[in-house]
Amino acid sequence: MPGPKVETVEATDTQPRHADVVVIGGGIVGTSTALELAERGVSVVLCEKGVVAGEQSSRNWGWVRLSRRDPREIDLMAASIRLWEDLSERVGYDVGYRQCGIAVPFYSDKFRDENMAWLKYLEGTQHRVGAIDSEKLAELVPDMNLDCNGALYSPTDGRAEPQKAAPAIARAARSKGAAILTGCAVRRIETGRDGSVTGVVTERGTIACGRVVVAGGAWSRLLLRDIGLTLPQLKVLNSVLRTEPVPDGPEVTVRGPGFSVRKRYDGGYTVSTLASNVYDLTPDSFRFVRQFLPALRMEWQAMRPRVGRRFLDEWRDMRPVSGDAISPYERTRILDPEPNTKMTGTAVKRLAEAFPAFRDAKIAQRWAGLIDVTPDAVPVISKVEERPGLVVATGFSGHGFGLGPGAGRLTADLTTEAAPIVDPHAFRFSRFSDGSKIIPLTGV
Repeated sequence: MPGPKVETVEATDTQPRHADVVVIGGGIVGTSTALELAERGVSVVLCEKGVVAGEQSSRNWGWVRLSRRDPREIDLMAASIRLWEDLSERVGYDVGYRQCGIAVPFYSDKFRDENMAWLKYLEGTQHRVGAIDSEKLAELVPDMNLDCNGALYSPTDGRAEPQKAAPAIARAARSKGAAILTGCAVRRIETGRDGSVTGVVTERGTIACGRVVVAGGAWSRLLLRDIGLTLPQLKVLNSVLRTEPVPDGPEVTVRGPGFSVRKRYDGGYTVSTLASNVYDLTPDSFRFVRQFLPALRMEWQAMRPRVGRRFLDEWRDMRPVSGDAISPYERTRILDPEPNTKMTGTAVKRLAEAFPAFRDAKIAQRWAGLIDVTPDAVPVISKVEERPGLVVATGFSGHGFGLGPGAGRLTADLTTEAAPIVDPHAFRFSRFSDGSKIIPLTGV
């Protein structure tokens, strides 16, 4: 099943033999990191096994939101929004960013209470997120046929285009001197006797470097395992669809009961729902059951577990391979899972009940993506003490697109030993092994 059409990036012809930094992964976090490093005069090579933004960075909902964020992500998200505001001018291309606002209608008293409780995390800040009454909601989102008692509303939240953003950032990074290699899998990270990074082995040869950034999304667990590091990471499948242009649809992005909808640059809409998450049981499901148990207790009702081909695929991928053998990253250039049409169909039905404008909407395409999830649903953006020179930026748990520019800056800060844009403590790799209590996401 082909995924969404992603804008192309002209790759660098020749693989450099050495660089200051190699970034593994051409999603929005990897490309944002590469751009930040290139702008600082750092010699950087980005290696992407498939195409830039071929996986989750082009398959997400396209939301850029601070509302309902986990409190540990709020400062980073606020920083990211500031970067989104000037991103199109910075990269010389319209990435579709618009501050359209996001509304979350209170469709039940319990849901209202949950949202009002979340607002306490913004006390003492200047973030413009708050509760609005039903009259104000009707002004913002006319023609919505939904019984609700007001809404959570953030006027500075917005949207951007996933199929445009990371490619535009990659092209800008290349114009600043970064080498962008596509169809070039990193088979192995090389380390010295003291555990420090010395380079990477790609399918085209070796690149010597003193620093490596792992921004490999759903593949990061496997890359790190091969150098003796354990990242508790699982994959969750989310299905999405887009419609043809819909006249009189909402300008404001809306998360309603059983649906989420945001306008696209072409006049169509991206539609999905948290209820469309499917979890494939894999060998890692059993390896990491203890770490993920708190999250499973909270989120199990929203998951649809199943056993299928992914169990065997991941069993095969975990087998060790030598640096000169075909790697799992070459066998699967792009993760392109089948979407769950039943769940997306239900989302469209709920959407049409709330917005009559969608009753005759034509579905243009459906796709799915695999979200890389950590036990607390908070990303890892961190140096790794046991592997000097290594920085990990992964596990964004479905929040990576909006966080992308800010996460890229923080990753570059850690890589270059610069003052970090925000405190990175909550994102440290060691929290999964140093006895810290793992607290699941509280703000989605």
